Amino acid sequence: MKAYEVQEPTSDYSGVVQTERDRPEPDADEALVELRAASLNYRDLAIAREDLAYPGAELPVVPLCDGAGEVVAVGDDVERLSDGDRVATPFAPDWIDGPVALEKVARTTGGNVDGTLAEYATFPAESLAVLPEHLSYEQGATLTCAGLTAWRELVEEGDLGADERVLALGTGGVSTFALQFATMRGADVFVTSSSDDKLERARDLGATWTLNYEETPEWGEAVHEETGGVDHVVEVGGPGTLQQSIEAAAFDGTVHLIGVLSGPEGQVHPGPILQKALTVRGSMGVGSRAMFDRMTEAIAAAELEPVIDRTFGVAEDEVREAYRYVDAGEHQGKVVISLE
Repeated sequence: MKAYEVQEPTSDYSGVVQTERDRPEPDADEALVELRAASLNYRDLAIAREDLAYPGAELPVVPLCDGAGEVVAVGDDVERLSDGDRVATPFAPDWIDGPVALEKVARTTGGNVDGTLAEYATFPAESLAVLPEHLSYEQGATLTCAGLTAWRELVEEGDLGADERVLALGTGGVSTFALQFATMRGADVFVTSSSDDKLERARDLGATWTLNYEETPEWGEAVHEETGGVDHVVEVGGPGTLQQSIEAAAFDGTVHLIGVLSGPEGQVHPGPILQKALTVRGSMGVGSRAMFDRMTEAIAAAELEPVIDRTFGVAEDEVREAYRYVDAGEHQGKVVISLE
């Protein structure tokens, strides 16, 4: 079968190479999935780029954790799934239910376990989530990392209510899902971006307020003045934006620290955290399959459709271009690779 490997980290993603592998066979507790689509996250750039570091990655590895496809075979002990089921792939295949634990997130798809940029892959059958009927494979392939991270932080951990306010930094995959989930639950959402066109699209998706952070460098204070402080901040920038996110938060609010898109360095002053009794919560492991199931139930009930910015083909030049496109940061929502 055709598959891709990250064989070595490079600056131009030339280390992402198409190769031939034997088609895997499922063990007794596994399902074999014919993958139809996959999507990219910032984590995938870190695994493939020489100037970034992703802890625990083991090369060569078939990259990407996000994927969707059809079950084409199951092991002898599998009862939950059967041939023909449409499924989404797991980030942490050993985290089925319950609270996060190190042993549940020790293996990560596309990091130290082969991922979804291949024609076929096997997964523990218990780890696979069944797709809502209204979603295409391309849409289903956006859910694994960005979708479930936003859902877990705002809904599972944050218990987001209709009277609350959310700040989503930027318009990438996690932030766009956060906007959609918060709007679905009746919350008010503030979205920041450097692009007025993206902000207009965010308003179309339900954003209550928007702000161009290049035009308003002290955006944390501006958000607080406009909203009275937000209850949840979806913080994907990291140290470079964290202080302003803290400024934007309301008393007893939560800053959900998810990414480091602004870089690994920056200063954070603890005073406002103490004065506002804030919770700064680090997110790791994405989420369990049980959380995934609850998310897909909500998506199905609302007939929510994930936002796909662009879909690339599976030829080697297009796959590398997909990496570079995400790296440029011009996308809104998710970037997908069609495997059909």
